[in-house]
Amino acid sequence: MEVGKERETGKALEAEELFLKGYNCAQAVVGAFAKEMGMEFDAAVRLASSFGGGMGRLREVCGAVSGMFMAAGAICGYSEPKDMDAKKEHYERIQLLAARFKEETGSIICREMLGLPGKDNDPKPSERTEEYYKKRPCPKIVGLAAGMLEGYLQERNM
Repeated sequence: MEVGKERETGKALEAEELFLKGYNCAQAVVGAFAKEMGMEFDAAVRLASSFGGGMGRLREVCGAVSGMFMAAGAICGYSEPKDMDAKKEHYERIQLLAARFKEETGSIICREMLGLPGKDNDPKPSERTEEYYKKRPCPKIVGLAAGMLEGYLQERNM
């Protein structure tokens, strides 16, 4: 997988480092943005803990994408349920981030990006070995998601 300039940013590198320390993909992205989200790091990574491995290792929506969306919501989401303009604006933001991510990777679905045949109902996480890191694009994907969100926020002075 070829990754773009987004990985060269501070948040991208921070998210990759968190992933390499053992945090799941969603936790790595959210952890990199914990301060901007107004959250303590521990609370932020606990919030994101269910979304690793494509949501509890089900290999559905990529955890890095879910983490990017969670961070975007905490940083620039809406809270008034009847504010349809704010809701629309935020959904447009999320759809734009998803489209940018998909343009780089071809998908936002974990199993598709990993080339897996179907869902994985085994809850046991993969051991983080040297072999794991050699065959998985996950560190780069985590960096891509964090870098994209950082770039988006910078573009809009948020």
